[in-house]
Amino acid sequence: VILAFSIIAYHAGGRRVALFTACSLLALGVLGLWEESMDTLSQVLVAVFFAVAFGVPLGVWAARNDTVAWLLRPLLDFLQTIPTFVYLVPVIMLFNVGRVPGVIASVLYAIPPVIRLTNLGIRQVPAATVEAATLFGSTDGQILRKVQLPLARASIMLGINQTVMMVLAMVIIAGLVGGGALGFEAVTGLARNELGRGIEAGLAIVLLAMILDRVTQGWAGQQEIRE
Repeated sequence: VILAFSIIAYHAGGRRVALFTACSLLALGVLGLWEESMDTLSQVLVAVFFAVAFGVPLGVWAARNDTVAWLLRPLLDFLQTIPTFVYLVPVIMLFNVGRVPGVIASVLYAIPPVIRLTNLGIRQVPAATVEAATLFGSTDGQILRKVQLPLARASIMLGINQTVMMVLAMVIIAGLVGGGALGFEAVTGLARNELGRGIEAGLAIVLLAMILDRVTQGWAGQQEIRE
């Protein structure tokens, strides 16, 4: 598993990112939190997948339709301002406790940045570039795929990066509703006044966050170099 993640990190960000990933994963094993870390990582990846799968299309739609952007703005403001614990109330009522409520709450909490930054990135594409593509006979779909999305990639990747970090920020909260993994370890350490257990879980979460941050930033940088 460490080798597989290191190879992915190498292709995404180069040797330094791969070395950092390998050392961080080894540290998780040394801390005795390997299974909990992999459980947390799987929940994070699932939540990020759904946040990006819904967030990017909504951001594109908002960028191309001012009415949609106007309707989404108060909703996104609401999602970004309510306390994190409030996300859990309706989710628990609908799905009871467990990992599913934690993932759903994480998606709701983390989706606003990718929507906003996708919208912003596409709107910042120079109008002259879009007009030039139109004059050459490009359809709306071709302009979106070959002009707007590539030029907005940096902004979109920043949104995805922020989404990853916000999902990880919900890990502790998800531990309160049966999310298990590192969140449960941190909450248990806090409840039982076990300082060492809480610090170990917190350190593991930080290492996972740094791995995902380095890999996503490295991948974005590689894409820019190729272009």
